[in-house]
Amino acid sequence: MLKFFSSSSTLGELAVGKDNNFNLLRLLAAFAVLISHSFAMLGQPEPFATRVGKNLGAMAVDIFFVTSGFLVCTSLMRSQNAYDYLRARALRIFPALWVMLLFSVFVLGACFSRLDFSSYLHEAQTWRYLLKNAVLMADVEFYLPGVFEGHHLAGIVNGSLWSMIYELSMYVLLLFTCVTYFYVVKFRSHVVALIAALTVFLGVWFVSDKCYFLLHLQLLRFVWFFFIACVFYWLRYRIPMSGKIMMGIVVASAISLTISGHAFLMVYYLSLPYVLLYLAYVPAGLIRGFNRFGDYSYGVYLYAFPLQQTLIAAYSGWSVSSLAICASYLTLICAAGSWHGVERPILALRSRTR
Repeated sequence: MLKFFSSSSTLGELAVGKDNNFNLLRLLAAFAVLISHSFAMLGQPEPFATRVGKNLGAMAVDIFFVTSGFLVCTSLMRSQNAYDYLRARALRIFPALWVMLLFSVFVLGACFSRLDFSSYLHEAQTWRYLLKNAVLMADVEFYLPGVFEGHHLAGIVNGSLWSMIYELSMYVLLLFTCVTYFYVVKFRSHVVALIAALTVFLGVWFVSDKCYFLLHLQLLRFVWFFFIACVFYWLRYRIPMSGKIMMGIVVASAISLTISGHAFLMVYYLSLPYVLLYLAYVPAGLIRGFNRFGDYSYGVYLYAFPLQQTLIAAYSGWSVSSLAICASYLTLICAAGSWHGVERPILALRSRTR
């Protein structure tokens, strides 16, 4: 415990290399989404959500955006150019996504559709689901013909995909903002460059909000978490990773919970980025050994929802706990296959050809 709260180094001094706890934190967040969906799929209220007004899965997605903001900003600053950055993002997101979509459409969908295989393949909806979700540039498609229609979340094959279009939007918004700043600063002062970058940031945000398939409040939420993490990166040598600050946040969170859910959420929105980055870089020792297993979080996030729906299609008598446990086992197998068979080889290829 003393070691957990002992650091007084800055974030920049700690955020060196890849020896951190992000893999573990993201995996826990991915399983939190799975647990939250287990309640929703069985039509059960989620206990924590009724107290604070925000369920466990939503908090886990917030964790993903804070993590992504910090690490993607790091990636952008280290990229040789915009193409290098976009290529890295595409290789990280799309190959594993495409494999999951093929599995969902031609294995799970084909097996559990009420249509026969030939009719299923001749439905335009089948190919719309595959192609639309393969690019994630024109909203997300949730339905396959005749699949999971009688479930509580009727017909939704993979409800987790909704957040990925926001994730990609953050990548583009960050790129436009940073390119503007670094271009203008060549000819003008840092203040002028910052004003220009903020102008572009607000402009792209406005266009995305008004003209794209994004919900206003969700976009606002993700912009906050993603870009406050970017600010943490840019100011990393000025931000102390202090045990006293962390203890203060814990105390403030506990007190706010006794007041109201709204009070807790205020503390939550203000403190989550600091808490997450503290947990990513300060706790050390044996916990860092988890990195030897790899990063299974993306695979868990991709496969959990369709596998949970599949289990419900196969058997209707699940409890929340039994569904979560069984789905976690199957999902972890798929996530391990995704990491070792798709994601890690792609990352290795990217490193060799950079």
